[in-house]
Amino acid sequence: MTRPVRSLRSRLLRMIVLPLLGVAVLVAGFRYFEAKQTAQGIYDNSLLSIAHVIARDVVLTDGDLLAEQLLETLTDALGDPIFYHVAGDGASALVVGYTNPPRPPGRLAAEAGTPVFYDSVYRGDPVRVVALREFISTTPFDGWVNVTVWQLTSERERLTDRLTGRAAAVMALIIAVAGAIIWFGINVGLKPLFDLEQAIEIRSADDLRPIRRAVPREVSSLVTSMNALFRQLREAFAERDGFIANAAHQLRNPIAGIQSQAEAAAGALETDDLRARVADVSEAARRASRLTGQLLSMERVSRRTIADSFEAIDVAAIIRDAAGRIAPRALRQGVEISLTGAETEQASRGNPTLLGEVFDNLLDNALRYGCRDGGAIAITLDPGRDSVRVLVQDTGPGISEDFKPRLFERFTRGVEDGSDGCGLGLAIAKSIVEGHGGVLTIDSGPDGTRAAVVLPTIE
Repeated sequence: MTRPVRSLRSRLLRMIVLPLLGVAVLVAGFRYFEAKQTAQGIYDNSLLSIAHVIARDVVLTDGDLLAEQLLETLTDALGDPIFYHVAGDGASALVVGYTNPPRPPGRLAAEAGTPVFYDSVYRGDPVRVVALREFISTTPFDGWVNVTVWQLTSERERLTDRLTGRAAAVMALIIAVAGAIIWFGINVGLKPLFDLEQAIEIRSADDLRPIRRAVPREVSSLVTSMNALFRQLREAFAERDGFIANAAHQLRNPIAGIQSQAEAAAGALETDDLRARVADVSEAARRASRLTGQLLSMERVSRRTIADSFEAIDVAAIIRDAAGRIAPRALRQGVEISLTGAETEQASRGNPTLLGEVFDNLLDNALRYGCRDGGAIAITLDPGRDSVRVLVQDTGPGISEDFKPRLFERFTRGVEDGSDGCGLGLAIAKSIVEGHGGVLTIDSGPDGTRAAVVLPTIE
């Protein structure tokens, strides 16, 4: 049972949208770090400006604390509380602001003219710190000033989240719009396939006409293969119907003969007459049995892959057996049979029963038609490098020119001699030989008929 696969529409949608989602996640992550750096840069620059303002205000006021109004203005500008610590060098060190400023990590320290930024914790809250060292020359203060300003990070984190959220919202909108466009495009793009599906579904079981509907180039090869399959099915069904019709026609006469002979036997009054009628019934039944057997052989060869039953065989042994089976009949008819070249094994692969039927048929034809009034049949094995040729030559009158083109047609006989033949033997033989990868040919002339079977051999 064929395992069902997922919808082509959903497969295409996943193959397109999922990579887009992956890209969106990567872009969102990139936008998050970019937003974080942007917010960091904005607030760090503002924090540095505030540090300069605080340093100058403290020095100019001779170490007084910042005015409450100025501190509130700075806090409102950045949104988070601001803390500061200003200390000078030397005995006249100027110290103002909050105590215990956050210390820089490791050996990081502010140098002259170069601010230092770092993250720390103040009273249990994360803060961003800027430390700088400046030389200020004023009256009465003159010297180096160490300024440390720090601020809580909640506002800058909120700014990062807002920037990231906006980017994520834009990406989500783009993905949603892209998904809708892709879904619409897939439906429109796959419409010819859906139309093809509907066109096939509405067909009846016996409608094997070629598909003429226009399809995309990508599936044209599929439609071509389907049309080829339909053609093969039409030919197979036509062959089957013809075979059934011919078989019915061929079986009608033997069955009618059996019926008439049986009726005559039923009405016979004398014992001798009854025996004669029964003998006629037996002969008619034998002919019908032979015909039925050949019909079944023909059907078996044409309806299955005979290669499934192949095995290692000896062509020479099969020929010897076939010659042995025909020899008693040949002797009764005064026909001489010779066998040449069958002493050495000729290894091949095939079905020994079917190949035996081929050679039985060829020898039967040679004896039945080629040597009807006596003569000789010569069987020759001619081995080659990778094949073996089997020749069956008789000394009969040959085949008429009118019959040669129809030699391998089913239910066709060259001579109506009243025998139980039905014109299937050569058709069956040809099908079996070709199924073995070989070739069957028949040449005929005034000096007799020669059938040649060429079969592949193996080492």
